[in-house]
Amino acid sequence: MKEALTLPSAARTLLAEKLIESLEFDVDETLQKLWTDEAKKRRDKVRSGAVSPIPGEEALARVRQLLE
Repeated sequence: MKEALTLPSAARTLLAEKLIESLEFDVDETLQKLWTDEAKKRRDKVRSGAVSPIPGEEALARVRQLLE
């Protein structure tokens, strides 16, 4: 692990992706496609300016407030 942390950023990113892929098994391809499509729609809305992202902490604070 210490050696991996000394790798350049791009190499650590690739290593992390490969490690995550190794954990994924029995993926429902239909469900995966639906989530991928949804993520792309949301990305496109942000890029087009149709929606403005907010920081995660702010989003969590809003959810907590709604749940109170």
